Amino acid sequence: MASTSTPVRTGPRLSRRWRNIILALVALYLLLLLGPVAGFQPERILREIAQNPALLIQQILVGLANGSIIAIIALGYTMVYGIIELINFAHADVFMLGTFMGLTILGLMGISGQSSPGAILVGILVAFLVTMLFTGGLNTLIERFAYRPLRSAPRLAPLISAIGVSFMLVNIGLFWGGLRSIFPFMGQSAASPKNFPDLLPKTPILEGAITFTWKDLLVIVISLALMIALRLFVQYTKTGKAMRAVAQNRSAAKIVGIHVDRIIALTFFIGGALAGAGAVIFGLYNNTTVFTVGFTVGLRSFTAAVFGGIGNITGAMLGGFLIGLLGALSDQYLSSRWTNAWVFAVLVAILVFRPNGLLGESVGEKA
Repeated sequence: MASTSTPVRTGPRLSRRWRNIILALVALYLLLLLGPVAGFQPERILREIAQNPALLIQQILVGLANGSIIAIIALGYTMVYGIIELINFAHADVFMLGTFMGLTILGLMGISGQSSPGAILVGILVAFLVTMLFTGGLNTLIERFAYRPLRSAPRLAPLISAIGVSFMLVNIGLFWGGLRSIFPFMGQSAASPKNFPDLLPKTPILEGAITFTWKDLLVIVISLALMIALRLFVQYTKTGKAMRAVAQNRSAAKIVGIHVDRIIALTFFIGGALAGAGAVIFGLYNNTTVFTVGFTVGLRSFTAAVFGGIGNITGAMLGGFLIGLLGALSDQYLSSRWTNAWVFAVLVAILVFRPNGLLGESVGEKA
């Protein structure tokens, strides 16, 4: 019996192995064939790294700073998907409105780069608090009125609803940006980029061939603190355990007394609040925003969530940092025009061999 069952177990394994080998060879062939068009020239890249290794370290630092922002936004995607298996396409536009709210708060308070350090600190804290409450509340309202009535509908219905909400939020952003008579800091036209005040200190920590400022460090530290706090909350608090229970089995969670609707609403609130925090960090780091920023940043953040394993909190964090690094290195050593293409090419390659993402789908960490 044991000998007859051996081929049944090993046959599929061998076929999958050969399939992966063939796919890897095809991918390598395409990379060598089409890569040079998009800037992939290994000899040139290695020569540039050897001639200026400091530039490589510089781009890694830039990638970590940008990746930390991407990771925070990716957490909102992964939390919502983990608990109700919905791709919340409106999440990126909640982030966009968060940048507008942060800019509005700082503008109304009259905070600028010339303000005193105390006023700047208070302004940033108020901007964080108000923006996180605003985006968290907005995300909760979206769940209550756009997604909850469709929870038992075919899965395509809430997906279409999410796309519709996204379009609505984009137009709200365009309207908000046009209120320059009320908010003069919104620029000359509704569609124009808005200038975020440059408030974070640019004092260099490293200076010379490698430049690393307090601004870069603060962005990374604040982002990491938020991510670690979320991870600890989901893993160790009673509410976090309830969130994981709902993610695993809503019906069973309801039987043991968990208020499922309340937990789902809380998940949307936390995801939206993280988008708000990411919005303020993004604005302070890049010093600009525009009503279309949700599409560009959201695309990379969603990619990061899928990259790491959507539904997996740690995977979203890892995916965010990897996407940030990949984008920075592509801009420097490949071609900035092809950066998005390289990001998605790597994503496709990862999903071919690991369909659930780098860390797979960990049910215990869903939220």
